[in-house]
Amino acid sequence: MARVKRGTVRRAKRKKLLRLAKGYYANKSKLYRAAKESVDTALKYAFVGRRRKKRDFRRLWIVRINAAAREHGLTYGQLMNGLKRAGVALDRKSLSELAIASPAAFARIAEQAKSAVKAVART
Repeated sequence: MARVKRGTVRRAKRKKLLRLAKGYYANKSKLYRAAKESVDTALKYAFVGRRRKKRDFRRLWIVRINAAAREHGLTYGQLMNGLKRAGVALDRKSLSELAIASPAAFARIAEQAKSAVKAVART
């Protein structure tokens, strides 16, 4: 087999990895092997975190919507059911923002949902 001399490639690879490990504690930012392990772990957590973030935000929005809905005499499930029956197509993120930023607008939406639920209950 032919001999492979890496030359600048090896140095560039190591420099790139140590740059990623900048700011890590002690040897994890200085020594290649320790830095490689730390960077690999950090990248793994970052990958997982990007998926978790979506779940976490959805949970937060639901908690906020539920709290605002209960102020108007509805549960989260009743509110979402009423909105669906009333044909209001707002996602959870915007509902959550409405509940925080403009409670009056959320009150009107909750009223729509409540009337839609009552209309179905009567029939």
